[in-house]
Amino acid sequence: MKKIGEGLISLNRTAEGELRVITSIQDVLTLLKELKAQPAGNPGRKIVLVEDAGTTTLAPVLSKLGGVVCTSGALGSHLAIVTREFEIPALMGTQLQYKGNLNNRRVRIQPRAGTAGDLYLLDE
Repeated sequence: MKKIGEGLISLNRTAEGELRVITSIQDVLTLLKELKAQPAGNPGRKIVLVEDAGTTTLAPVLSKLGGVVCTSGALGSHLAIVTREFEIPALMGTQLQYKGNLNNRRVRIQPRAGTAGDLYLLDE
């Protein structure tokens, strides 16, 4: 397990799953198809990484996610508020210290003291 980022955690809850980097609406539609194809009772939690706090962009998949990592925003941003309502941990204003490809990698969002949280790469 390797720490690759830190930010502000919206919910004091740990999340683990396969990371999907979302850069377009097409990425969301692809993820939505994948989530719909999963067997019932197998949530196969996905965590998404977005650059902007785009609640509207993530709306079709938000309720099915295990976590959100956003490189912008704060705890008062719309995305942080909505993820709290869905009880989905979100790491906001995340500073990444990893330069490699994170798409399809296993990660963990881990709360720390107060409102701090860390992002860990699990498959390295």
